[in-house]
Amino acid sequence: MNEICQNAEQFLTELLAEMRFNLSVSSEWTDEGCIFDLSGEDVSLLLSENGEMLDAFETILFQIYGRELDREHRFICDAEGFRRTRKAELQAMARFAADHVRKNGRPFTFGKLNSTERRIIHLTLQVEEDLATESVGDGRERRLQVRLK
Repeated sequence: MNEICQNAEQFLTELLAEMRFNLSVSSEWTDEGCIFDLSGEDVSLLLSENGEMLDAFETILFQIYGRELDREHRFICDAEGFRRTRKAELQAMARFAADHVRKNGRPFTFGKLNSTERRIIHLTLQVEEDLATESVGDGRERRLQVRLK
């Protein structure tokens, strides 16, 4: 396993213990990066508010260890398959948007998505030769738009 992933797992385990969460961490290095699976009695806290705490842990890990990662790799925190399910939802939304754009000829703009969610849609649609994806706007108002090339 990647040394960065091991160090990040140890840090996250210690952080959760300091916060007195009843959670355990396991990690796996994949082509996406380091994926952490969090499990235990307090998992419901991680999943509330649409997984906001998972996002926070990813941000902390990236701030500490991100410079050591290659650009194409990420830290992904998951619990009870939440991220996997969300990824499948986003891929389905991307296909819906692609069909909508092809049918109507007008751009489709998604609502608020975080950078990881926008990235999943970009990657899903990058193989579509007739479509382009673009992030538009700034900060919290940033949106993903799908349009014909």
